[in-house]
Amino acid sequence: MAKYRKKPIVIEAVQWFKNGDHPQDDCYWVHDKSSDRFLSEGKVVRYFRRPDVDPESLCSECGQRFHVHGWINTKEDEHRVCPCDWIITGVRGEFYPCKPDIFEQTYEKVNDEH
Repeated sequence: MAKYRKKPIVIEAVQWFKNGDHPQDDCYWVHDKSSDRFLSEGKVVRYFRRPDVDPESLCSECGQRFHVHGWINTKEDEHRVCPCDWIITGVRGEFYPCKPDIFEQTYEKVNDEH
């Protein structure tokens, strides 16, 4: 088995805590008929809602209630976004979530000054 090193590329990322945190979200309000509430819906990270998951139940990854989570489409699939996850903009402009511990092990901040 051969070993490989990730090529050094610069990515953009923003840490997500709630809907509207991503600068490209441009949030708008939608009516959630199941809860009779209006929710802030983002264009990058959407409000987490799945008919098979109670929004008051706890997430197995972060321990917080699902109603504070987001949902994101990636090239491969759809994924939940936990508060504190990083939203990475990939090399082709795609978005995907990354857990804080993985982000810290994989990326370092780049000095943007010229």
